[in-house]
Amino acid sequence: MTGMASEVQFEVSTRRPVDLASTLAPLSRGRFDPCHHRESDGTVWRTSLLPSGAVTYRLRQRGPSVVGVRAWGPGAAELEMYVPGLVGEDDVDGSADFAPTHPKLVDAHRRFPNLRIVRTARVMESLVPAILEQRVHTVAAHTSWHRLVQKFGTAAPGPAPDGMRVPPSAEAWRRIPSWEFHRAGVDPRRAQTVVACARVADRLEETVGMDHEAAYRRLRAVPGVGLWTAAEVAQRALGDADALSVGDFHLSAIVGWTLLGRPLDDDAMVEYLADLRPHRYRAIRLLEVSGQARKPKFGPRTPLVDHRSH
Repeated sequence: MTGMASEVQFEVSTRRPVDLASTLAPLSRGRFDPCHHRESDGTVWRTSLLPSGAVTYRLRQRGPSVVGVRAWGPGAAELEMYVPGLVGEDDVDGSADFAPTHPKLVDAHRRFPNLRIVRTARVMESLVPAILEQRVHTVAAHTSWHRLVQKFGTAAPGPAPDGMRVPPSAEAWRRIPSWEFHRAGVDPRRAQTVVACARVADRLEETVGMDHEAAYRRLRAVPGVGLWTAAEVAQRALGDADALSVGDFHLSAIVGWTLLGRPLDDDAMVEYLADLRPHRYRAIRLLEVSGQARKPKFGPRTPLVDHRSH
């Protein structure tokens, strides 16, 4: 590693090849995410608030098993310990025993063997946007995330792309007034859940060091954090390749239509995917990146809800 404390540069060599852009894709909260930016060549810029401070970092694939990293800000030096999880190194051993039998999954795994499950080890940075996505259209949740981070986040250190911001601290989330959530299109129930999580953020960050079952229990102990939200966090912050988003408005139907040619409900999806444990989320990601995930469109689109008008 070279550079001063405020700017560092290093390379990470992974034990197996990694598809960096696809591995990091679940971290993006929309095209205008102020904390995540992807360039046309697959280079990814991100911001984070680490214990040592804010950091902007750039990850660039330099070879099948080599990722170049540049980082700026007070948290730049500390970032090095997080990068293996970010590039899927923690998933290498777990992914080795994935052996699907469904032809579509076999094909997807053959075409995208270097897809890994990301692990950021930053719980609140996955938890807050997941809460914002509860029971609303994704585009509306992404708009809320953008507005709140732009207003209550901090400037991204270093040469970050225009518009990038560092996500708010737990204390900043806790202190956001109710009317500011309202202006961002967030209803009181979701706003209260964000604040409740921020109040116990230190305890929630500890789930990074727990086994997944214990981590789920602690996350779900906060009112407003259910199975779906905990799974969304586990997929990103905890690197859980089995985290299935039960309760998602579309997922069970997508799984059913894609793999069986008919819709499923949540219970039937859980039963059908049981043989894929502990790789159910990995299977979903493979269907996504391979472009095979599908769901026929029936009827009118569910209208967007603007909570600011209520």
